[in-house]
Amino acid sequence: MSNATAPHPQDESSNAQAEHDVDAWSEEELEEESLFENEEATALIGSMLVHLIIILTLALVPLRMKIDEEAVVLVSPPEYEQDKIEMIDDVTYSDVPQVEVGANSLAETAMAEASAEMFAEMSEIPNPVELEPTELGQIMVNKMFDQAVAPLDKVVDQKGKVGEGTEGASGAVDRITFEILQSLEERPTLVVWLFDQSGSLHRQRREIRDRFDRIYTELGIAEESGAEGFRRKKNNDAPLLTSVIGFGSNVTLYTEDPTDDLTEIKAIVDNIEVDSSGQEKVFSAVTSASDKYKTLRRHRGSQGPQRNVMFVVVTDERGDDANMLENSITSCRKWGIPVYVIGVPAPFGREHTLVKYVDPDPKYDQSPQWAQVDQGPETFLPERVQVGFTGNFEQEPVIDSGFGPYALTRLCYETGGIYFTVHPNRNVNREVRRGEIEEFASDLKYFFDPVAMSRYRPDYLAPQDYVTMVKASPLRQALVTAAQMKPATGLSRPQTRFVRREEAQLVGDLTRAQQDAAKLEPTLVRMAQTLEPGMTARESEDSLRWKAGFDLAMGRVLAQKVRTETYNAMLAKAKRGMPFEKEKNNTWVLQPSDEISVGSKWKNEAETARELLKSVASEHKGTPWALLAAQELKVPIGWTWKEEFTDLNPPARNNPGNNNNNNPPPNDDERRMIKRAPKRPVPKL
Repeated sequence: MSNATAPHPQDESSNAQAEHDVDAWSEEELEEESLFENEEATALIGSMLVHLIIILTLALVPLRMKIDEEAVVLVSPPEYEQDKIEMIDDVTYSDVPQVEVGANSLAETAMAEASAEMFAEMSEIPNPVELEPTELGQIMVNKMFDQAVAPLDKVVDQKGKVGEGTEGASGAVDRITFEILQSLEERPTLVVWLFDQSGSLHRQRREIRDRFDRIYTELGIAEESGAEGFRRKKNNDAPLLTSVIGFGSNVTLYTEDPTDDLTEIKAIVDNIEVDSSGQEKVFSAVTSASDKYKTLRRHRGSQGPQRNVMFVVVTDERGDDANMLENSITSCRKWGIPVYVIGVPAPFGREHTLVKYVDPDPKYDQSPQWAQVDQGPETFLPERVQVGFTGNFEQEPVIDSGFGPYALTRLCYETGGIYFTVHPNRNVNREVRRGEIEEFASDLKYFFDPVAMSRYRPDYLAPQDYVTMVKASPLRQALVTAAQMKPATGLSRPQTRFVRREEAQLVGDLTRAQQDAAKLEPTLVRMAQTLEPGMTARESEDSLRWKAGFDLAMGRVLAQKVRTETYNAMLAKAKRGMPFEKEKNNTWVLQPSDEISVGSKWKNEAETARELLKSVASEHKGTPWALLAAQELKVPIGWTWKEEFTDLNPPARNNPGNNNNNNPPPNDDERRMIKRAPKRPVPKL
């Protein structure tokens, strides 16, 4: 008998229903999945069609867009693939006098090409450097770039040249002639000459006027090449056109329409009026010229601009409207206009220098006079500490910085032009004596090889970038801050000879001499304290210019601090009483000496000063820093006492009213016969 239980009829019915439900569910699921797949495919196809329509629409938009000619930005010439232009092989320039076009006829050596030194990232500094405010510093630091131009200042691209030294304006014009011919190889060119109208530019304007013949003569030769820029158009438009602008307190356009008439151009230059206001609005002139001639730089489809445009500025000062510098840079970069400046060397670390002025009218007294002019400094903010006292009482010489004034040089640098530092007495081999200085030239005693100076180029950065760069380095911040301090003056010629008539009188003389030194000591102490933080960053400083500047500043400040403080200490020692070795002697003379006998602290500071100055003289040869360091090293830092005899009862001198020569003085009639030309005061230059 089987134990299996027979299935119940109700159970069989339930199982059958379950199987039917499963089959039904599977069929519905399959239908839904099929429907989902169809919908997904439809969505995918639809999405592809939408994206395709968008892509085609975007591709067609430029065809309907109107070109905004004002928005065209020309920073540097674009690299187009074009037919090879036949170059003029005979057109070259060199550093020695020659007759070929482009000869830098009076140049010493060529300047190494400058390149931008920009920083990848700049941290925002909430406050500018804590310096004593200067007009230039306030204007420039607070004047930021417009949004359209700011990115250009971060781009590392090829810049212009700075510090190209020549002895005369003719050498600079020869080089500019070469640049003009190079421009004409590409397309017709307009050269705009912007002349400083001050009286001190009389000689240079005449020299440049005489050089115009050279430019147009060489143009005639170059036309034979058949290059694109030299071909006259159907309307007989000349390949080279010229405009002349004058600037002083105002900006004057002397050529209503650009001309190629050489006689007219020379007559205009001859008749430029002298502006005696003492103002030179050079950057306003550049900005105005850019606005007037920008239409020539607008693109005409595939043909490019109608003309190349070049600006040539002729001036002997730094310009009085530096607040317009950024506007002029922005405008010239936008329209691709290079600026060339025939200017003057900036005095090393100084704002002012003296110019030898001779009245241009021969009816007046022709004896030279010396007038102060603004020709520097070569940097955005001063980077040279001003200390004037030396043990041998010599005044620090005014020397060439190797570069032009900061603002004008930066204008050339940012626009791809060249700054020419012109001085007729340039000599890199020896000191230039004052009697050698030519009329209307600045009184500079030393010049430097441009090739050697090319490694010490100033930082031609935007103001905010310059301040950020200074803030990022303890060495640079220390140097700039110390350079902004008031000059350490007051002990120009200290008393070094003390005659003992009686003890109280000697002590009084020594005390009065100490008071003069005491006035100078606090300034030198503050300078040394300001520079001290930079000592820790000397080894990490990679700029030759900044390292040379800091080492010279710290070395000189320490040397003069020790020299001043030990002078005071030696006087105090004498006040305590010093017996003469020889009974006859009655005079103490304080002489410079390498010996420091009044304190170990001053010995250590003197040794540090010598080490810094020696490193500058040896590591930066042929530069202003090395020259000043060597001069400082010639003067001992310490002092020593020497005794002498002074005769307190000298014999009576001859009657000063007695004429000891054989020629009697001229009488009144003879004096009246000596006629002198009238003398006019020096005008504002």
